[in-house]
Amino acid sequence: MTTTAPAAPLTFDDVRRDPGRFRVLTGDRPTGRLHLGHYFGTVHNRVRLQDVGVELLVLIADYQVLTDRDVAERPAEHAEEIVLDYLAAGVDPSRATIFAHSAVPALNQLLLPFLSLVSVAELGRNPTVKDEIAHSRQSSVSGLMFTYPAHQAADILFCKANLVPVGQDQLPHLELTRTVARRFNSRYAEIFPEPEALLSAAPLLLGVDGAKMSKSRGNAIALAATADETAALIRGAKTDALRHITYDPAGRPEVSNLVLLAALCLDRDPYEVAGEIGGRGAAALKAVVTEAVNERLAPLRERRALHARDRDHVRRVLREGNERASAIADTTLTEVRAAMNMVY
Repeated sequence: MTTTAPAAPLTFDDVRRDPGRFRVLTGDRPTGRLHLGHYFGTVHNRVRLQDVGVELLVLIADYQVLTDRDVAERPAEHAEEIVLDYLAAGVDPSRATIFAHSAVPALNQLLLPFLSLVSVAELGRNPTVKDEIAHSRQSSVSGLMFTYPAHQAADILFCKANLVPVGQDQLPHLELTRTVARRFNSRYAEIFPEPEALLSAAPLLLGVDGAKMSKSRGNAIALAATADETAALIRGAKTDALRHITYDPAGRPEVSNLVLLAALCLDRDPYEVAGEIGGRGAAALKAVVTEAVNERLAPLRERRALHARDRDHVRRVLREGNERASAIADTTLTEVRAAMNMVY
């Protein structure tokens, strides 16, 4: 099985020049409420894509939490919370399709023919699978986790998405989807696009403890957090012993992370933010960050509270998105069956 060189990633400016030719697939695992790392890493960019006219499909990957015992017991609850976060952030269900894995059977049926197009070695070499295996809290790795790259290919290709937002480290992951599309088209019929990467320029935000921001670590500022909860988290954030505030991600990661968070919320340069705080120390830095975060999140919190009062609307958004995604998946599966001569 041969592969070709990955396509060069696109930028937001590339997409903005001709948004109508793109269909984007992106999504999240429903493991709890979204936080600022999600917002600045992906969610904010989804809204930008939506607003310039790109067709947007947002997946709630509930099947992908089956390997995590801590969250697999309450997938519906977590899915609703994520929909609330999407709506609060500005994802518009009249222009975007929000749907769940488990509600789109035809999408998941694509997994079987796609698995026939990749080798066990290719699945095992995938960086995400290797990372999950290394960090798994389970005594063994399930087949679902191992086949995750092929499942992701089904997620992307069921709707013939031709653009996928990724970080630099996820480019090999997307390349397997391109490989699946290329091999299917070569073996059966030209059905699938080879999706291009939209490279995210979003900087990595750490948690308030200086470690990777994670819901499970309790170090993340949720989009749904109150102003007081946010202030408390930032007040307890890790800094260092130097009083003068500088932006030096390599040398001062904890301080620089707070500076970056303020800069992102203020749409400013982090070096300028650090320079203005200067010798006023960590207390002044935390005050600036708290004000910036709470000001940035205030309209999101207001919208979230409004939507939360109408849970029927939230469920309807997901139900209607499931229906739209199912119609797309049914059409694609019909094409795939015809191409494979499996129409009985």
